[in-house]
Amino acid sequence: MLLAIDVGNTNVMLGVFDDGKLVERWRLTTDPVRTADEYGTLVLQLFEYDNIDRTKIDDIIIATVVPSVLFALQHMSIKYFEINPFIVETGIKTGLSVQCDDPRQIGSDRIVNSVAAHTKYEGTLIVIDFGTATTISVVTDEGEFIGGTIAPGLKISAKALFEETAKLPHVELETPSKTIGKNTIESMQSGLVYGHMGMTERIVAGIKKELVSVYGKKLEDIKVIATGGMASMMEEGVECIDYIDKMLTIEGLAIIYKKNIKSRVNKRVQGE
Repeated sequence: MLLAIDVGNTNVMLGVFDDGKLVERWRLTTDPVRTADEYGTLVLQLFEYDNIDRTKIDDIIIATVVPSVLFALQHMSIKYFEINPFIVETGIKTGLSVQCDDPRQIGSDRIVNSVAAHTKYEGTLIVIDFGTATTISVVTDEGEFIGGTIAPGLKISAKALFEETAKLPHVELETPSKTIGKNTIESMQSGLVYGHMGMTERIVAGIKKELVSVYGKKLEDIKVIATGGMASMMEEGVECIDYIDKMLTIEGLAIIYKKNIKSRVNKRVQGE
């Protein structure tokens, strides 16, 4: 079995795959100061609760956009599973050709999402991850990662309004029933949620226009795939989204692992 770990700025998602099939998944809060032992204890508790035998874990793959967490997870893997984990980083096999100024600057989450989308869906793809940041990545039908956009996510925007203004309160992120807010809370929710929806629609429209005029793609062949913690909230108000795929990132890790499995050597280590 494979333990896949995706570390985002807000959450750590873990998934266990058995012969390529996702059998269990969990979500933890990302904590940069959490130790290897704390992560190990949490993971083993999750395994015990869902009857996963840790001795059946054959390998571990990790992707992270939070470098400070990587050290703890590497040592957790070594101490609790006796496995030197496979890290998603520049130079591994992904099946994508990264056509950007500096491929090293592309976050592993965007690559993992793009690999999964290119594997699961046909055509030229616009992949939106509604997470702490809202990232939009573009992958052609030939498997070229040609770039995209990065914008503040809903949670970051809400936090900024609360922290950088004297009188605006912290608000829960939920879709308001109307656009014209009758009080401060409703007005903030409307601006945050509907503003983010409008931003997404505008960016996707611009990307589609460039894909047709610059890259020669057919508009009908372009699909929009959305994932991330806030994707469900965006689904009803963003008409350009074709598919919501909440498992995209974790499945992308399993796909990348399969592409690199033949090159894995010395993955087993002696426990501490």
